[in-house]
Amino acid sequence: MMRSPARRAGASRGGPRREDDPAITLSEEAGVRYLHFGSPWVQGAMRIARPYAIEIDYVRDMMAWLLFLAPPERILQLGLGAAALTKYCWHRHRGSRITAVERSEAVIASARRDFALPADDARLKVVHADAGEFVARPSQRSRYGVIQVDLYDRLARGPVIDSLAFYRRCRSALAPSGVLVVNLFGEHDSYQRSIERIGQVFEGRLLALPPVPAGNVVLLAFQGPPLRVAWAALRRRAGELERAGLPARRWLDALRGQQGRFAEFAI
Repeated sequence: MMRSPARRAGASRGGPRREDDPAITLSEEAGVRYLHFGSPWVQGAMRIARPYAIEIDYVRDMMAWLLFLAPPERILQLGLGAAALTKYCWHRHRGSRITAVERSEAVIASARRDFALPADDARLKVVHADAGEFVARPSQRSRYGVIQVDLYDRLARGPVIDSLAFYRRCRSALAPSGVLVVNLFGEHDSYQRSIERIGQVFEGRLLALPPVPAGNVVLLAFQGPPLRVAWAALRRRAGELERAGLPARRWLDALRGQQGRFAEFAI
């Protein structure tokens, strides 16, 4: 999620809601529809003319794992929002099966109704469940090549789930070689704590992208054998991803800024 101080939440959607469901409100501006949970905070967005494109900058950054990994057999999304990541992965990565976990029935309904989330099929499954409980299930162990985490409440008072136990369970749900991707607020009190906890679980194998203007920082945590990639290979891959609408040269510049003195990228 991100803050948009100038944009106020607009029309309410849906009928009676469960006590634990957020108040879903929408706004539209310049051809973009925004999701709010009854506050000015933007929980997701979709350009109406391009429903499978990713509109928000930090959400695009959450696809940075594509610099290092081919799309895996299974991708897990924790926190659905406006379903931008879920739709992008489903639309682009035809060889991947995507599971999205969301605890709010109202958010799931809005994603289907207002944000063009397709119905479940052989490659897409939306699960109504708590994210922490879901990754704790024995059936989810060693299952996903990538796990994408974007879990905030309506007022952005830090991540909804941010415990060592949660990050350990995320790691246990990753395949032997996998990546955890987490949206963090670089200016929030929770930021350093989150970095330390994720670093502890993943033994320091972390990569933080530069913050976007709204302050979001996307963190990648790696599991598996040490990863070494030649800069030339990363440049070629970044060019491919740029043509797919992702800011991969920005990601590559960040990596060069951190490790450019070395002959290859390593983590």
